[in-house]
Amino acid sequence: MYLTAKKSKKLKGKVNVPGDKSISHRALIFASQAIGECKISGLLESEDVLNTKKSLQKLGINIEKKRNDYFVSGNGIGGLSEPDDILDFGNSGTGSRLMIGLLSSQNFKSYITGDSSLRGRPMARVIKPLEKMGAKVNARQGNLLPALVEGNGMMLPLDNYEMEVPSAQVKSAILLAAMNISGTTTIIEKERTRDHTESMMKYFGMDIKISEKNGRNVIKFTGQKEYKAKNIIVPSDPSSAAFPIVAAIITEGSEILCRNILINPTRIGLFETLKEMGARLEYKNIRTEAGEKIADIKASYSPDLKGVKIPAERAPSMIDEYPILGVAAACAKGDTVMNGLAELRVKESNRLELIKKGLIQNGIKAVEKGDSLIVTGGKLKGGVTVTTHGDHRIAMSFLVAGLVAAKPIKVDEPHMIATSFPEFKGLMNKLGADIR
Repeated sequence: MYLTAKKSKKLKGKVNVPGDKSISHRALIFASQAIGECKISGLLESEDVLNTKKSLQKLGINIEKKRNDYFVSGNGIGGLSEPDDILDFGNSGTGSRLMIGLLSSQNFKSYITGDSSLRGRPMARVIKPLEKMGAKVNARQGNLLPALVEGNGMMLPLDNYEMEVPSAQVKSAILLAAMNISGTTTIIEKERTRDHTESMMKYFGMDIKISEKNGRNVIKFTGQKEYKAKNIIVPSDPSSAAFPIVAAIITEGSEILCRNILINPTRIGLFETLKEMGARLEYKNIRTEAGEKIADIKASYSPDLKGVKIPAERAPSMIDEYPILGVAAACAKGDTVMNGLAELRVKESNRLELIKKGLIQNGIKAVEKGDSLIVTGGKLKGGVTVTTHGDHRIAMSFLVAGLVAAKPIKVDEPHMIATSFPEFKGLMNKLGADIR
């Protein structure tokens, strides 16, 4: 199956993109460990998130959907039970890595796997710090899934652990393991990463303290303390909003409003970069929900986009948005230099390589230098089929490119879009796009 995007007229309208994927995973996990029933509104119903839900149900957690909300009956800290089946996380690196952390300090064994893409993605970065705490994780050679997590109820807290790689998933796995460990775990981050786990811990009133010392982020968390259920409203995903927003910025005559978008400072690197490039982007109606800042974002056609240099330290705040930024850069004047992209090589695909190849296929100069990508703006020619290697963000990015290319752009394996943004095609077409 293929999807094809053709040159479109102006995009207009107000839209609600799906709930944030990172927060949806965490909402389910934290609700499962609370005492009482949590109501989760706005949960992203993507394959990745639903696989986390199914895994928690196999672990003895009652989760029911009533109308548009999910109700999770938590069993308290350490209240999971041994599953009688393998836990399959599909394509989700977030779900699998976070759950390896949570399961490592339980008192039973769990078997974890995923699809062919996830089984080829590195788990060492999560396993190594957990093993320092006393976890026992038996993975395939190269620390790949499938893996056996032999729960150890006698794990110890980490003291002044310096993060080896800037990864919110690794940090979160450590904190989730520490929930069922007596004592205080201290994590030190040289580079700040997404802080949704810490924000949700604060929202639930857990014993977590965050400070800065010598320019580093210091997180102290004391485990084995029960917390009560609270309702959670999941804001809309900025990573999903990035696609209609960039589409509006590069499509002549467009103006759209994306509602209820998460604007956590660790997630808005793309929006800040687009503003630096000259994009007409505005935050409206800024407010707070469940400990997270949200806003409505107005995006309008921006004919004077220019290339910029993006510092490496901004990469963690926009790591999933580089494919769509590549499309914006293709429509800008001059060079856009993206630095610090090593992490892109170990995402759902070698994303760095696929961005470069897709742009070159479409007549855009793109050069890879070490961990940097330099894109020179020009005219997207289209008339090609972009190979996605099953990467949903590559697929959506080049479908957006097709809206302004001289000829249609086709992508393969579009079914993978459902892992993060099942409504993508319908939402874009409702705004005025031509994707079939």
